[in-house]
Amino acid sequence: MQPFPIYNFSAGPAVLPESVLRTAQNEMLDYNGTGISVMTMSHRGDAFASILHHAEQDLRQLMNIPNNYKVLFLQGGASAQFSQIVLNFAHGFECVDAVVSGNWSEIAYKQMAKLTQTHIHLAADGKRDFQYKNVPPVASWDIHRDAAFVHFVINETVHGLQYRDVPQWSADLPPLICDMSSEILSRQVNVADFGVIYAGAQKNIGPAGATVVIIREDLLERCSSHVPDVWNYQSHVQRQGMYNTPATYPIYMAGLVFRWLQAQGGVESIQKINELKAKKLYDAIDQSGGFYQNDIYPDARSQMNVVFRTQDIELDEKFIQESALNGLQLLRGYKAVGGMRASIYNAMPMAGVDALIEFMQDFQKRYG
Repeated sequence: MQPFPIYNFSAGPAVLPESVLRTAQNEMLDYNGTGISVMTMSHRGDAFASILHHAEQDLRQLMNIPNNYKVLFLQGGASAQFSQIVLNFAHGFECVDAVVSGNWSEIAYKQMAKLTQTHIHLAADGKRDFQYKNVPPVASWDIHRDAAFVHFVINETVHGLQYRDVPQWSADLPPLICDMSSEILSRQVNVADFGVIYAGAQKNIGPAGATVVIIREDLLERCSSHVPDVWNYQSHVQRQGMYNTPATYPIYMAGLVFRWLQAQGGVESIQKINELKAKKLYDAIDQSGGFYQNDIYPDARSQMNVVFRTQDIELDEKFIQESALNGLQLLRGYKAVGGMRASIYNAMPMAGVDALIEFMQDFQKRYG
């Protein structure tokens, strides 16, 4: 028995709702009276077909996805999409516009150029202009109207940055493609503003292994037959997501999370909780008299990944070690950034944030 609850602040694979894990535990050996585990059932059987269908329908309901968008559950993580979007959508275009606002959009920008002759144009550079302390304002993006698409990451897990105001896109601009991995389902967005939304599952959707891709139908016409089928969105759509064996168990888990989120009142309700969690934690940092610091511009602070530090590297290490001993797990910041990072995704309960704040205050009393 642990003397205190364990709270998982990992950026991913991240915390999952306890009720979801218990349901999965109860169904591990026998799913819905089939006598077998989801892990071992055929992806072409009726039982899994039902799991996949209901997962897609529940996601459509939660995000209010229009009928002219296709939903796929693919593999390879969000990182695979950095190349896949170019392979499928850039053929015949002279350039792609890429917005760099943090670690993952910088990686995407570099990876997109590896499998195409299409020029990848840097439409905004948050490293150069803001040292990753703010996101480049949408109005400052240098958009080519004849670009294949515009790519951006809406929430940067490493640097704790977020586009709090979702870009409002007009029909005369290139399609907007968004890596929404670390904030999908955390707040309401208008899917119709995007050409493509993709998200690795391991933040707000489920365990690692599945990647949700939401594609506006007209863009599928661009998918060249020269793209190998396994990387071709059109091939996956034509085979109802069954071109190859999908990540059956992660999709099953995602379906459980979607049902859990519906039981919480949907995205509108969870957004209010997320806003309160983030406000409480940022207030604790800002009201510490400088003992804890977050140097992100206030309007660009992530509500999913809260980065902070003390003024001393050794004290940061002591904080990480002592917090872990007190049940506050995986608070170490990204290796290239240092400090601390608290990822407070949908499944992180308010009690976890309160416990972290209580520890922060106690730590400051002892070392401040």
